[in-house]
Amino acid sequence: MRIVLVGPPGAGKGTQAAYLAKNLSIPHISTGDLFRANISQGTPLGKKAKEYIDAGELVPDEVTIGMARDRMSQPDAGSGFLLDGFPRNVAQAEALDEALREDGAALDAVLDLEVPEDEVVKRIAGRRICRNDSAHVFHVTYNPPRTEGVCDVCGGELYQRADDSEETVRKRLEVYHTQTEPIVDYYRGQGLVVTISALGKVGDVTERAMSALGRDAAA
Repeated sequence: MRIVLVGPPGAGKGTQAAYLAKNLSIPHISTGDLFRANISQGTPLGKKAKEYIDAGELVPDEVTIGMARDRMSQPDAGSGFLLDGFPRNVAQAEALDEALREDGAALDAVLDLEVPEDEVVKRIAGRRICRNDSAHVFHVTYNPPRTEGVCDVCGGELYQRADDSEETVRKRLEVYHTQTEPIVDYYRGQGLVVTISALGKVGDVTERAMSALGRDAAA
């Protein structure tokens, strides 16, 4: 299956992408991974991307599209893939459609993870990270530490990242609504969109998604 995964910040796209890709036996292709791989390998596209990133500028669509096309052409993506973070706007969606047409392929579904805006803010703004080890993550509501402000694992101080403040989260949501959400309408016009609720336990959301895609989740 060839799937695009969309949803607002805090919808759990990264987590669901990993589980869905495993269940469907297809590679999970994320924009972040594409950038890191191309930059670390020093590919021509990676060098271009690094120039823009180092200058504090957005990486142009054509560079991102080039990376995605190259990754989708790899042998492990021959029977399908799950795209996470790409396309990010309608121009990229149109370019993806064109690239697939040239290869005689097409998307099978666009999985839209739906989460109420207030829940997104609650999920992200409630995160607390350990200053000693960023892998130690807690949440004031869903996974609170035994002692407020103290990491259960190492005793380090817990803090809220600047990117996780409510003000920043709401700005990120504005960007999502303006730039990325229109691709849902674009793909809905093609009859590809499958919308599911991303509320609840991770496993329940995965089962919901697999059912919507007409597949059974692995036990």
